[in-house]
Amino acid sequence: MEEQTNMENTEEQKVAQNEPLAEAMEFEPIRDLKNAIHNELSKVIVGQTELIDLLIVALLCNGHVLLEGVPGVAKTLSARMLAKSLSTNFSRIQFTPDLMPSDVIGTSVYNTKNGEFNFKEGPVFSNFVLVDEINRAPAKTQAALFEVMEEQQVTIDGNTYKMGFPFIVMATQNPVEQEGTYALPEAQLDRFFFKLIVDYPDLNEEIAILKRFKNDFTGKISQKEVKAVVKPKNLRKAMEMVEDVVIKDELIDYIAKIIQDTRNSQDLFLGASPRASLAIMKASKAMAALNGRNYVIPDDIRSVTYHVLNHRIILTPEKEIEGVSSREVIEKIINKTEVPR
Repeated sequence: MEEQTNMENTEEQKVAQNEPLAEAMEFEPIRDLKNAIHNELSKVIVGQTELIDLLIVALLCNGHVLLEGVPGVAKTLSARMLAKSLSTNFSRIQFTPDLMPSDVIGTSVYNTKNGEFNFKEGPVFSNFVLVDEINRAPAKTQAALFEVMEEQQVTIDGNTYKMGFPFIVMATQNPVEQEGTYALPEAQLDRFFFKLIVDYPDLNEEIAILKRFKNDFTGKISQKEVKAVVKPKNLRKAMEMVEDVVIKDELIDYIAKIIQDTRNSQDLFLGASPRASLAIMKASKAMAALNGRNYVIPDDIRSVTYHVLNHRIILTPEKEIEGVSSREVIEKIINKTEVPR
């Protein structure tokens, strides 16, 4: 009898401490989603396994993504192929200096037949929106995305129009070109779940790219092979499973300490907001699910923290002059924060 009582107490303690119980969650839907997307994108994209994993994490968290990299590293192509692998609507907006907010969200058009104004939806009314070269449009056009990215709705002439499910914005920008560009304000950067740096391929990947497209110069043949493999209902089910992933209180404290350290760091002029800590928690749960676990470990948190924080912090002028990168500062903060055991 005493033995039974001890066993019951142990189980109660596990629940109280947010520890994962022996029963593992069934992760078939998430594994299937991950494998299906990887299989489709690998028909066109060579390498970039980590990038694709992080895109899937953002997808599972219903988060927007900013892709940054030099021209020609497949930023736009990666976003388009991901959109193509989903059974959803897709629209692409090329941002230019003369683009107006109404060109993005839509406008009211006068109907001569009934003498009334009717709202005509802009390209942002889609499930998956690719904003190409987002930093080429002026601030007023960039601001058109503020409400829709955060609240998934657009308000025009006092009327509110809701977005459908899912609603994902993926934007690209070129970090090396400054002429004719407008830096995104911090308020808008904070609305992006991840900022992913798309780097050059290594030698073996470069060779694989050349061999892949030696008889398909435009890539159209390969792109036609990419099929829609994920339905919205499957994506919603996977999102619900991610929410059920267990994260211990000690790991929540760990995330909070990292965020607090960004606010107290002598290297940073601006630290991360609570939105950042929530994003790290969500992303770490999605990463755990992607790796087939129903509980978060410190490595899950460490693997997503840089991508959540790199666009949400501002270095001090002194550190910028010294050439210190945001990655160095973030890694320094992570490394000095004690990892829960």
